[in-house]
Amino acid sequence: MKLTHPMLSRLPAFARLMRIDKPIGTLLLLWPTLWGLWFASNGRPDPVLLLIFCMGTFLMRAAGCVINDYCDRDFDGHVARTHARPLVSGEVRPKEALLLAAGLAATAFLLVLPLNRLTLLLSVPAVFLAGSYPLTKRFLALPQAYLGIAFGFGIPMAFAAQTGSVPAFAWILLLANILWTIAYDTEYAMVDRPDDLKIGIKTSAITFGRFDVIAVMLCFTGFIALMVWLGLQSQRGLIYFISLLIASGLIAQQYSQIMAREPAACFKAFLSNNRVGAVIFMGLVLDYGLSH
Repeated sequence: MKLTHPMLSRLPAFARLMRIDKPIGTLLLLWPTLWGLWFASNGRPDPVLLLIFCMGTFLMRAAGCVINDYCDRDFDGHVARTHARPLVSGEVRPKEALLLAAGLAATAFLLVLPLNRLTLLLSVPAVFLAGSYPLTKRFLALPQAYLGIAFGFGIPMAFAAQTGSVPAFAWILLLANILWTIAYDTEYAMVDRPDDLKIGIKTSAITFGRFDVIAVMLCFTGFIALMVWLGLQSQRGLIYFISLLIASGLIAQQYSQIMAREPAACFKAFLSNNRVGAVIFMGLVLDYGLSH
């Protein structure tokens, strides 16, 4: 059926603004949140919490994308990969983008209202981190580290919602996620490095310079090492550690993809991290499931 109403005809543009057509970001945000839920619940998360966190992840990622494009609307037109985004093309007006982001964030907040007080308190910095990340590209040498905190803040929230507390274990899991995020988002930044240099945006790919590949692999190594430590601390079984071994193999494959710094290969390596997150999650699910 042909879309004739002016607002209905623009729905695809709003969907692209929220990156509904590109679920990779939602998945990279979801995996660490699910890790947190499984660790916090010893493999038996509350089904209601699972639903709330899955929906909240989608909504906050969408809100973050809208805010990101609003903040970068004067830059995106100069970058080959982003020049056709809805705010640049004029399909969506800036005021509409702000209203959409506010609506998405408010809906996500409504989801956590039934949860305990600690989870509600943690939702405040979670929203701040998601909303402020785009601005960090103006002044932080490693905005990817800030993104790692924003992308991983579902971890302490998951522990708070499931157990009513946030132990040191949760913060170490968050640190592991920060290292993982720096690694994969540096691969992503390597794609846009020539354009980012022209417009003056700061990224880890620019900061690391000729040491970018080494830095990525060191972050991956730290990430896997922390996940191993967390597995030992939580007395996980063989299946979990096999999943980390498989994830390490996927990461090793990424090294061969990024070593030449060819943009298409770097982007392919970035996308591969969805499989890294999924493999670790499946390892957790199976390991806890078989141990009960």
